[in-house]
Amino acid sequence: MFLTTFVVLLFRILEFAVLARMIMSWINPSANLGNPVFRLIWQVTEPILAPLRRFAVFGMMDFSPMVALIGLQIFQSFVLQLIAGTR
Repeated sequence: MFLTTFVVLLFRILEFAVLARMIMSWINPSANLGNPVFRLIWQVTEPILAPLRRFAVFGMMDFSPMVALIGLQIFQSFVLQLIAGTR
C-alpha cells in the first residue's frame, strides 16, 4: 500500500513539474531563467523532455511535454502493475 501510494505521488509530482514548465515557457521564458523555482523544475524535467525533443518537435511546435505526460501515464501503469504482481 505504501509503495503504491509513493509511486503514484512521485508520478503526480513529475506530471505537475512538466505542466508547470510548459506554462512557464508560455509566459516569459527568458525572465524565468533566474528564478530558483524554475531552475528546479527545469532540472527535474529536462532529463525527461530532452530525449523526446528529437522526435516530438515539428517546426516551431514542441510536443515533447505532451508526449512526456502520456509516457508518464503509461509508465506509471506499468510500474503499478509490477507492484501489484509482486504481492
